[in-house]
Amino acid sequence: MSTKDFIEKDYYKVLGVPKDATEAEIKKAYRKLAREYHPDANKGNVKAEERFKEISEANDILGDPKKRKEYDEARALFGSGGFRPGPGAGGGSFNFDLGDLFGGAQGGNAGGFGGGIGDVFGGLFNRGGATGTRAQPRRGQDIDTEVTLSFTEAIEGATVPLRMTAQSPCKACSGTGDKNGTPRVCPTCVGTGQVARGSGGGFSLTDPCPDCKGRGLIAEHPCAECSGSGRAKSSRTMQVRIPAGVTDGQRIRLRGKGAPGERGGPAGDLYVVVHVDPHPVFGRKDDHLTVTVPVTFTEAALGGEVRVPTLGGPALTLKLPPGTPNGRTMRARGKGAVRKDGTRGDLLVTVEVSVPKDLSGKARDALEAYREATAGEDPRAELFEAAKGA
Repeated sequence: MSTKDFIEKDYYKVLGVPKDATEAEIKKAYRKLAREYHPDANKGNVKAEERFKEISEANDILGDPKKRKEYDEARALFGSGGFRPGPGAGGGSFNFDLGDLFGGAQGGNAGGFGGGIGDVFGGLFNRGGATGTRAQPRRGQDIDTEVTLSFTEAIEGATVPLRMTAQSPCKACSGTGDKNGTPRVCPTCVGTGQVARGSGGGFSLTDPCPDCKGRGLIAEHPCAECSGSGRAKSSRTMQVRIPAGVTDGQRIRLRGKGAPGERGGPAGDLYVVVHVDPHPVFGRKDDHLTVTVPVTFTEAALGGEVRVPTLGGPALTLKLPPGTPNGRTMRARGKGAVRKDGTRGDLLVTVEVSVPKDLSGKARDALEAYREATAGEDPRAELFEAAKGA
């Protein structure tokens, strides 16, 4: 993105959160919007797809404390025109290295904006436009992809093949853009890939050169494969390890697994959005698994032992105390999902009393006898007493 776009884009507004929002509030807002605008839920909706990318970009910045701090500092310094030359500047231009301001982020990946804050603002202020600077290495393109896992794969982790398409150096011209391999230096930006535009006050801002598209080179004899851009679409398949315990809608970042960079620049990142298929028996609540187990009336009333299935492991036996009510939840520790620290959550077992539809004569007689034996008991008496006192 251009410097102007970075300064003016309000990621807090994109996620609909205040500037003092906590990490939990940002995470909650992102998850809600990601579900609403996810491409799977908006087939063929280009606007929803663009909105989803914008939401993901905002979460990438605001969800990372370090990136958020750098973003807030940059916005505070430049977003409202707050930076002004001090006394003695005389309204003239001077060299100002924002890489120093942000702790030498030049060439790193501090902000996720194609090489970090230093790259975004590199040469923001310069003397006499782009002349005197040289073209910098360009970070590779970030790639977004998706993967669908079974419920068990999400809990235990899985290695899956991902086929990705991205821009990479054109093989036909070795990334030069010229079919003869001899591009010339762009006369507009003098090989820097940037052009200056006035912003008032004696300063100039830089944008990618419109003639060479930021490459600093122009092909005299454009390559037929890449039309002189030096970049062409390429596809590759790679095996990606999805960590255990991922959740539906989670976005995983794999550093350096995106498109290759230019002029020695680093590769971009790969972002994988995970979708998880539901399980017919088990559910999930944070790091815990859930399961509903039917029990008979006599097991609930008299107590007993019931066998409970586990995900991918042997069944376990739970002891029901006498008088177990319908809907009671018991906990089997260590039988849940894998946490980040390698430990496991629990299996939450909810009891559901099963009412028989068909009764044999003997069973019916037994229940009739039970009803007569408990005829004086009213389980709803306290309910009505409480209603009267309210």
